[in-house]
Amino acid sequence: MTRRTGHVVLAFALAAGVLTGCATTGRGTEAVRATPPVRATSAAPAAPSTPTDPATPAVRTMLFDLYTHCGIDEARIGSTYFEAETPLSDGSGNPPDGWGNPYQRGTMTLKSPTEAVFTDDAGHEVRFRARPGATAPKHMCA
Repeated sequence: MTRRTGHVVLAFALAAGVLTGCATTGRGTEAVRATPPVRATSAAPAAPSTPTDPATPAVRTMLFDLYTHCGIDEARIGSTYFEAETPLSDGSGNPPDGWGNPYQRGTMTLKSPTEAVFTDDAGHEVRFRARPGATAPKHMCA
């Protein structure tokens, strides 16, 4: 019984989605980390177009504190590293004007296993793509 309970707890933890993130300057000299999410929610899956189509996976949206201290270039969602389609920096290894430092609070939406989007109440939006085979951040930020 204890063994099965452990599997259920592990499965729930994996389903909830643990978030951390990284970002780097466009120069590749530094990287940053994000804190875990405060909570995770799931949107309802889209209805299939015909009764024979496979079900569309649910889009997951989670509160996310993006660590922006060295700019915005990378985020880690679960065990997958994602990189920004358009990295953001002030050119000196800091976040651009209008971004919090060292964190920007917002939401990360996992659109698919390879696509994620960070948004916040200030109107920022950063699109991320999975970095296949990555097992560590590209750079560490001090």
